[in-house]
Amino acid sequence: MGLFWKRRSGDQFVSLKLNEPAVAEPKAEGRKDEPQASVRVERAPDSPSAPVAVLEPPVTAGGPTPIPYEPPIATPASPPPVPSRPVPAAKTSEISQKPVPSRSPFATSVLGLNLSIEELQAQEAALEQEFSARFRRAVSATRESLSDRLDTVFQGLKQIDENLLDELEEALIAADIGVSTTQHILETVRRGVARKQINDLETLKRAIKDELLKILHQSERQGVASETSVPEGVAPYVMMIVGVNGVGKTTTIGKLAQRIKAEGNDVLICAADTFRAAASDQLAIWAERTGVPLIQQKQGTDPAAVLFDALKASKARGSDVLIVDTAGRLHNKSNLMAELEKMKRVAAREVEGAPHETLLVVDAVTGQNGLEQARQFLKVAGVTGIVLTKLDGTAKGGIAVAIANELGLPIRYAGIGEKVDDLVVFDPELYVNGLFE
Repeated sequence: MGLFWKRRSGDQFVSLKLNEPAVAEPKAEGRKDEPQASVRVERAPDSPSAPVAVLEPPVTAGGPTPIPYEPPIATPASPPPVPSRPVPAAKTSEISQKPVPSRSPFATSVLGLNLSIEELQAQEAALEQEFSARFRRAVSATRESLSDRLDTVFQGLKQIDENLLDELEEALIAADIGVSTTQHILETVRRGVARKQINDLETLKRAIKDELLKILHQSERQGVASETSVPEGVAPYVMMIVGVNGVGKTTTIGKLAQRIKAEGNDVLICAADTFRAAASDQLAIWAERTGVPLIQQKQGTDPAAVLFDALKASKARGSDVLIVDTAGRLHNKSNLMAELEKMKRVAAREVEGAPHETLLVVDAVTGQNGLEQARQFLKVAGVTGIVLTKLDGTAKGGIAVAIANELGLPIRYAGIGEKVDDLVVFDPELYVNGLFE
């Protein structure tokens, strides 16, 4: 499954520690929040011309007063060491057979440094298996609408004919894969039938899966398919979140902040939706729940001014990621375009290449209406990727394929539940396999 946030290439194994007690982590050398020891140069009392380097311990708030360094006092030479007495064989056997205490289940390292390679591989395999199972459950309603219907239609048939293809067309459209995408898939199927390459249900399903995967992978060539496309030296990484009200935009921002922060990144949230009164209040609840700082202003403030303050704050504190909430007004409002354009200019002036991602949140339950929203926002906001929410609550999960095919935009994240870790990186293979298992 890998990391949720992959921009830090050095961290390979990360524990979210969602159900574990707090443990003291060893402080890494050079951390920003760790006080550093300083070196003070003094003159030795017996030789004023010879400088002496004195190491002073770091001063911590609320801690004891540091004790000044004193040079060691010379002591007379110690007598030669006495040879150690040999240990009897029986005693040696007792020492060697002393059981080694087992590792505590909570003695974990955030990078998995306390685990062996085999333990890390087993842990990653378990996470991969759990993630696959959750993704399959999320698309179960769409699978029942599509795959099970094909099984019913194909019963008793010995060959694939036009009647079966008509039923296939209805099943694909019912799953909200879209008319144009469905026609593209049927053309591929008809060519395979004519060439005698598709002659049973399993071959038919495999041909459909291959076409769906091809569509999803081709969409990754446009927009932003990974945060690793931006160099690590560019900070903060600015993500603008757009979408109409009610699609789960605020919840998505909270989950994004929590997941990215859990992997060791410093995250800041900007409440630039000053049009809706409850927007900042909802974000404040998520910010408090996740422990992520929030930059906000009173209702009616210029959103670009709020973003400017957030950019200054994130640069001052050395934040890795800045997540920006934007107004969720209806996509046919003309002033929204001017507002977003102004915010983009402000972001680009403060941070190179910002905003690095503009994510459109689409509710999978809305089906083709969500696709129309995506078309409008693509004209207004320059969307680079899609967050598909509520994928587990609809039988129209094929909208992911329709968006990828008609708009050429990658599906970046998917909401597969209500928990904080139920926002996952969209995996085309798991998605397509989940539709036909």
